Amino acid sequence: MHQQLPRWEHFSHGADIGVRGVGFSRNEAFEQIALALSAVQTKLELIALTSEILVTGALVAPDDELLLFSWLNAIIYQTAITGMIFGRYTCETRADGLWGWAIGEPIDDSRHDIACEVKGATLTAIKAIKLGDGTFLAQCVVDV
Repeated sequence: MHQQLPRWEHFSHGADIGVRGVGFSRNEAFEQIALALSAVQTKLELIALTSEILVTGALVAPDDELLLFSWLNAIIYQTAITGMIFGRYTCETRADGLWGWAIGEPIDDSRHDIACEVKGATLTAIKAIKLGDGTFLAQCVVDV
Protein backbone atom coordinates (compact mmCIF):
# COMPACT_ATOMS: atom_id res chain seq x y z
CA MET A 1 0.00 0.00 0.00
CA HIS A 2 1.37 3.40 -0.99
CA GLN A 3 1.49 6.22 1.49
CA GLN A 4 -0.71 9.18 0.67
CA LEU A 5 0.81 11.78 -1.65
CA PRO A 6 1.67 14.55 -1.50
CA ARG A 7 3.01 14.47 2.04
CA TRP A 8 5.63 15.90 4.36
CA GLU A 9 7.47 14.42 7.34
CA HIS A 10 10.35 14.89 9.73
CA PHE A 11 13.28 12.54 10.31
CA SER A 12 15.75 12.57 13.17
CA HIS A 13 19.30 13.71 12.71
CA GLY A 14 21.36 14.31 15.84
CA ALA A 15 20.72 17.74 17.34
CA ASP A 16 19.10 19.02 14.15
CA ILE A 17 15.91 18.04 12.32
CA GLY A 18 15.42 16.44 8.94
CA VAL A 19 12.60 17.66 6.73
CA ARG A 20 11.18 15.75 3.80
CA GLY A 21 8.57 16.30 1.13
CA VAL A 22 7.22 13.82 -1.39
CA GLY A 23 4.98 14.64 -4.33
CA PHE A 24 4.02 13.78 -7.85
CA SER A 25 6.35 16.51 -9.20
CA ARG A 26 9.42 18.43 -8.09
CA ASN A 27 7.30 21.49 -7.37
CA GLU A 28 4.87 19.48 -5.25
CA ALA A 29 7.75 17.92 -3.28
CA PHE A 30 9.22 21.41 -2.73
CA GLU A 31 5.84 22.63 -1.46
CA GLN A 32 5.60 19.68 0.92
CA ILE A 33 9.12 20.06 2.34
CA ALA A 34 8.30 23.72 2.97
CA LEU A 35 5.33 22.57 5.06
CA ALA A 36 7.66 20.25 6.99
CA LEU A 37 9.89 23.28 7.60
CA SER A 38 6.95 25.27 9.02
CA ALA A 39 5.89 22.28 11.12
CA VAL A 40 9.29 22.30 12.82
CA GLN A 41 8.29 25.66 14.30
CA THR A 42 4.58 25.22 15.11
CA LYS A 43 1.51 23.11 14.40
CA LEU A 44 0.31 23.85 10.88
CA GLU A 45 -3.34 23.99 11.94
CA LEU A 46 -2.53 27.03 14.11
CA ILE A 47 -1.51 29.11 11.09
CA ALA A 48 -4.18 31.32 9.54
CA LEU A 49 -3.83 31.68 5.78
CA THR A 50 -4.45 35.42 5.58
CA SER A 51 -1.53 36.92 3.61
CA GLU A 52 0.36 35.75 0.55
CA ILE A 53 3.93 36.81 -0.20
CA LEU A 54 6.36 36.12 -3.00
CA VAL A 55 9.17 34.10 -1.45
CA THR A 56 11.35 34.06 -4.51
CA GLY A 57 11.14 34.75 -8.21
CA ALA A 58 13.36 33.37 -10.95
CA LEU A 59 15.39 31.20 -8.56
CA VAL A 60 17.98 29.17 -10.46
CA ALA A 61 20.67 26.69 -9.42
CA PRO A 62 22.94 24.24 -11.23
CA ASP A 63 20.96 21.24 -9.91
CA ASP A 64 17.78 20.38 -8.03
CA GLU A 65 19.55 19.86 -4.70
CA LEU A 66 21.02 23.36 -4.69
CA LEU A 67 17.66 24.69 -5.88
CA LEU A 68 16.01 23.00 -2.87
CA PHE A 69 18.66 24.43 -0.55
CA SER A 70 18.06 27.93 -1.96
CA TRP A 71 14.25 27.55 -1.78
CA LEU A 72 14.25 26.58 1.89
CA ASN A 73 16.71 29.31 2.84
CA ALA A 74 14.57 31.87 0.97
CA ILE A 75 11.60 30.79 3.13
CA ILE A 76 13.69 31.07 6.31
CA TYR A 77 14.84 34.53 5.22
CA GLN A 78 11.27 35.67 4.52
CA THR A 79 10.17 34.39 7.94
CA ALA A 80 12.95 36.42 9.56
CA ILE A 81 12.33 39.68 7.71
CA THR A 82 8.52 39.60 7.67
CA GLY A 83 7.90 38.05 11.09
CA MET A 84 5.44 35.68 9.44
CA ILE A 85 4.79 31.96 9.72
CA PHE A 86 3.50 30.13 6.65
CA GLY A 87 1.01 27.28 6.29
CA ARG A 88 0.73 26.89 2.52
CA TYR A 89 3.25 27.09 -0.30
CA THR A 90 3.06 27.17 -4.09
CA CYS A 91 5.95 26.54 -6.48
CA GLU A 92 5.87 27.15 -10.19
CA THR A 93 8.59 26.42 -12.73
CA ARG A 94 8.89 29.10 -15.40
CA ALA A 95 11.39 29.62 -18.21
CA ASP A 96 13.46 31.90 -15.96
CA GLY A 97 13.52 29.60 -12.90
CA LEU A 98 11.54 28.59 -9.83
CA TRP A 99 8.95 30.98 -8.46
CA GLY A 100 7.53 30.40 -5.01
CA TRP A 101 4.82 31.91 -2.81
CA ALA A 102 3.89 31.41 0.81
CA ILE A 103 0.60 32.06 2.59
CA GLY A 104 0.43 32.66 6.30
CA GLU A 105 0.19 35.33 8.95
CA PRO A 106 2.33 37.35 11.37
CA ILE A 107 3.74 35.22 14.17
CA ASP A 108 1.57 35.54 17.28
CA ASP A 109 3.40 34.14 20.33
CA SER A 110 0.11 33.69 22.19
CA ARG A 111 -1.25 31.34 19.48
CA HIS A 112 1.63 29.82 17.57
CA ASP A 113 3.73 28.52 20.46
CA ILE A 114 6.92 28.53 18.35
CA ALA A 115 8.89 25.41 19.33
CA CYS A 116 12.21 26.52 17.88
CA GLU A 117 13.79 28.84 15.36
CA VAL A 118 15.06 27.33 12.14
CA LYS A 119 18.41 28.98 11.42
CA GLY A 120 18.97 27.56 7.97
CA ALA A 121 18.78 24.64 5.58
CA THR A 122 21.97 22.61 5.25
CA LEU A 123 23.42 20.36 2.61
CA THR A 124 23.39 17.45 5.07
CA ALA A 125 21.38 14.46 3.76
CA ILE A 126 20.11 16.65 0.91
CA LYS A 127 18.23 14.89 -1.88
CA ALA A 128 16.03 16.19 -4.65
CA ILE A 129 15.40 13.21 -6.86
CA LYS A 130 12.79 11.45 -8.94
CA LEU A 131 12.11 8.03 -7.46
CA GLY A 132 11.59 4.79 -9.36
CA ASP A 133 7.81 5.00 -8.96
CA GLY A 134 7.77 8.42 -10.66
CA THR A 135 7.27 10.44 -7.49
CA PHE A 136 9.70 13.12 -6.38
CA LEU A 137 11.55 13.27 -3.03
CA ALA A 138 13.00 16.44 -1.50
CA GLN A 139 14.82 16.29 1.83
CA CYS A 140 17.57 17.87 3.91
CA VAL A 141 18.53 18.64 7.49
CA VAL A 142 17.75 22.06 8.93
CA ASP A 143 19.80 23.76 11.61
CA VAL A 144 17.70 24.64 14.67
